[in-house]
Amino acid sequence: MGGHREKDEGDASLLRAVAAGDSAAMATLYDRHAGWLHARLTRRCADPEVVREVLQDTFVTVWRSAGTHRGEEAGGWLWTIAARRLIDARRAQERAARLETTPIDGPRTGYEPAAATPSAEERVLAGLEYGDVGTALDRISPELREVLRATVVDGLTTRETARLLGIPEGTVKSRAMRARAELRAALDRLTPSPMGGPA
Repeated sequence: MGGHREKDEGDASLLRAVAAGDSAAMATLYDRHAGWLHARLTRRCADPEVVREVLQDTFVTVWRSAGTHRGEEAGGWLWTIAARRLIDARRAQERAARLETTPIDGPRTGYEPAAATPSAEERVLAGLEYGDVGTALDRISPELREVLRATVVDGLTTRETARLLGIPEGTVKSRAMRARAELRAALDRLTPSPMGGPA
């Protein structure tokens, strides 16, 4: 696993250079990560134009916010940005579709076109970003959160998660178990009990 550690340290130094405005470091970071980010975005979204725009927005965000990287695995950090940009892009598409189908003026006929129903995956992603699950996820430790996102949200295997995060497969399994327990506890603290008090 030494190679993974060296790659993580290399990514961290690249991100520090990007934060200092080094465009060559940005190009190297792009070359290292754009391929797998594109593949994962494509699994989530069938529209190649949206995938291209999200990938571009992801690296624009990295360029602007590399200084906020706190030392967690670069791959997990990049994927978090990309997943958020994808959610934003889907919401923008939904808003545009609603505007196109909603009459601006004229009498109401009693019939309003149905808004596009988000897919189950889109609802889960939105919940992870903005709902109680997202709040609870923010309350567990970053290394556990990244394992949970990779294995549950992205549907990666233990081996793929280990490769992405640069940790042994056994560590992925133990972190996933701890992450689920911590997430349940965090959700219990957020959800009031039926008796009116805290859970």
